[in-house]
Amino acid sequence: MKINEEEKKTLIQTSLKARENAYTPYSHYKVGAALKTKSGKIYTGCNIENASYGLTICAERTAMFKAVSEGDRDFETIVIATRDGGSPCGACRQVMAEFSLEMQVILVNQEGGI
Repeated sequence: MKINEEEKKTLIQTSLKARENAYTPYSHYKVGAALKTKSGKIYTGCNIENASYGLTICAERTAMFKAVSEGDRDFETIVIATRDGGSPCGACRQVMAEFSLEMQVILVNQEGGI
């Protein structure tokens, strides 16, 4: 499912804004995500680190878990904002696949470049 340019710009800006809320005292690698569901709602997420690193949660999963916890499971597009356009980890890819193999994934750097 493709989104139009206006929706893409909105999701990019929303993911960059979510990135500002990241808690990253260990890696200093902030990530933000904006997830648009087929209902049109946008859920945001940021990565939240923990000294026990296995308890860290990624921005992508934060956004998806927020959507699922509110009963929204039909994912359309996710924009993930990092410093350098880095791609999702294996755990996030697995959660994305669990809910939508058709979801559009857009990666952007800290300037919003795709």
